[in-house]
Amino acid sequence: MSSLSTNTQAANSSVFGLIASAFRSIGEALIAASPGNARLLQVEALNRLSDAELARRGLRREDIVRRVFSDIYYI
Repeated sequence: MSSLSTNTQAANSSVFGLIASAFRSIGEALIAASPGNARLLQVEALNRLSDAELARRGLRREDIVRRVFSDIYYI
């Protein structure tokens, strides 16, 4: 006994998939190059510090994002 299975996609869905992929790539490049990325790097660097090191800087772990983004967002 044999079985045959085929999966087909409509031409439109593959074209839309290609377009979506192109926009996704452009969006990822813009995010990587954006000034906001520097802030994310700062958050990551502060998150790597110990609680004692954060306390010496006058920070608590739960306040890192608020401090880093305080000039552009009200959090």
